[in-house]
Amino acid sequence: MQNANAPLLTEALTQLHNPYPIYHRLRASDPVQWQADMSAWAVTSYADIVPGLRDNRLSAARLTIDSAWFPEEMRTTIDPVVLALTRQMLFLDPPDHSRLRGLVAKAFTPRVIEQLRGRMQEIVDQLLDTVQEKGEMDLVANFSYPLPAIVIAELLGVPAEDRDQFVQWTSSFGALLGGHDLTVEDVLQALLGVSEFISYFRNVIQQRRSAPRDDLLQAMIAAEEQGDKLSEEELLGNCVLLLAAGHGTTTHLISNGMLALINNPDQLEMLREDPSIISLAVLELLRYDSPVQLTSRTAIQSMCIGDKQIEEGQEVLFCLGAANRDPAQFAEPDRLNLRRQENRHLAFGQGIHYCLGAPLARVEAEIAFSTLVRRLRSPRLAIPETELEWSPSLVFRGLRSLPITFR
Repeated sequence: MQNANAPLLTEALTQLHNPYPIYHRLRASDPVQWQADMSAWAVTSYADIVPGLRDNRLSAARLTIDSAWFPEEMRTTIDPVVLALTRQMLFLDPPDHSRLRGLVAKAFTPRVIEQLRGRMQEIVDQLLDTVQEKGEMDLVANFSYPLPAIVIAELLGVPAEDRDQFVQWTSSFGALLGGHDLTVEDVLQALLGVSEFISYFRNVIQQRRSAPRDDLLQAMIAAEEQGDKLSEEELLGNCVLLLAAGHGTTTHLISNGMLALINNPDQLEMLREDPSIISLAVLELLRYDSPVQLTSRTAIQSMCIGDKQIEEGQEVLFCLGAANRDPAQFAEPDRLNLRRQENRHLAFGQGIHYCLGAPLARVEAEIAFSTLVRRLRSPRLAIPETELEWSPSLVFRGLRSLPITFR
């Protein structure tokens, strides 16, 4: 039965300062409930989300943008963008998903990532060297944004000095993923931003055809040139995905995590005194305030989730942020516990769409947090927490800035 009177998921996702109490209300009232304002089912329990994300009756091919709504003169620009976006791994089912993921997975294996540790540490130290003597910084602008941006740019093989251009483009891409309430004008502006993103990669790829290099982008170009492995739309769309997803969510992980540590000084001090717990600590920071709060699927046949009948064609919203605070799975879920042992969080998703860049994000975060707590003594917020600005997204949870002081 559809529960139209239940607390709305939109309410939780727009309570940017702290959505978690509303997630608890949603789960307690009904862990699978219809959200009339979003025309979708909201799933908030860990026990329902894990099998749901593995269920092949739920399709990831959920990005639908009808260009007929846009002015005719814009369609020649917009249609290729829409086509490229729909060929991203994020929105594909097998066998296309399996084929594309296999082409790029070798760049994100633990062995490859481990080889990057030295370079990541070098970048972290350079970024902190520039602010250490000042005793203050905006953690987002000065650290958590440039670190993953430089790393993923170098991994892909695009100039790190171009990273400032990626800010607006990544924001445009995130807007398309992030909300149900976008107007036609909002969608058009976001698509035009992504169009510039794609044009950038088209130019870089053209340069690479005459001057090849040994990196992930060159490997993807080689696959495209073989024809049967990667189309031009798939090449362009997944370049955008890798660059945008490769730094945006890691930025949020580092800034959300640092705010959590500042608000829990006992945990921060414990990590400083025992750096050997860093792997557990990163898992807990991912669980505690997940950079990705929501992912969706579309039912391709009628099915049940919990005791609810999901009809073919209906959208299902899996609330990862709610699952990661589910008391049925995590003891004292609202308490930050950097020594938490049982921590099968869902911050990276589950199933075949489990985040490809998870090994990279974990190692970046381990190096970042280890160095931050070692080098920054007594970090504190420079402004009241109520004045912090959060990105207005239904999918991604992250701070726009995090001004801190330190010794």
